[in-house]
Amino acid sequence: MADGRVKLAVFDCDGTLVDSQHSIIASMDAAFDVYNLPRASRESIRRVVGLPLDTAIAHLIPDATAELVGGVRAEYGREWHRIRETEGLDEPLFPGLMETLAKLENDGWLLGVATGKSRRGLDGTLEKHGILDRFVTLQTADRARGKPHPEMMLNAMNEAGSAPADSVMIGDTTFDVEMACNAGAMAIGVSWGYHEVEELHLAGATEVIDAFDELPETLDRAMEDPLWDVG
Repeated sequence: MADGRVKLAVFDCDGTLVDSQHSIIASMDAAFDVYNLPRASRESIRRVVGLPLDTAIAHLIPDATAELVGGVRAEYGREWHRIRETEGLDEPLFPGLMETLAKLENDGWLLGVATGKSRRGLDGTLEKHGILDRFVTLQTADRARGKPHPEMMLNAMNEAGSAPADSVMIGDTTFDVEMACNAGAMAIGVSWGYHEVEELHLAGATEVIDAFDELPETLDRAMEDPLWDVG
């Protein structure tokens, strides 16, 4: 990379940094129960993780009115906060994350997050694991249009001062990949999340990694590819 260029690695949260599916599914089940709705399958809930909550609920209840979507959203939020305050949210970090963040920082990368979570929810998750201060830009769906719209990625690049050719989105869903592509940035998929590897490739992921320790070398290799340097 030429002198003066800013390298930015933006991470998705749920399914990429943390495995939050158990708390998400429990909260969605509780919200559906309040309205006597048939519970959505675990797989269908996993498929919509990463979307703004209203959009995710609308996908799970295709014929829902706006009033019903809003009610389910409110109940989801109540259950999420109840779990957080009583049982504690089940959101473990995926293996190797801490070492990888340190390696990327040492290699000169700025770090960010773009997620379907609210800012309050994201801050709580990152603070719990002591990594909030590692990220120079935090983009959430309550402050910008949700994935796959490019706004969160564009905002992250603007805040970090990086160009699309120097910016990478790392995520587990096609929503992450499509957001990056829509913003003119690169996308690296991860295989341990909520969408299939083949889907990530088809959506436009440059590569898909199987463990966090693969990420630094993968990013270096991708950034050296002259076909990627569109700046």
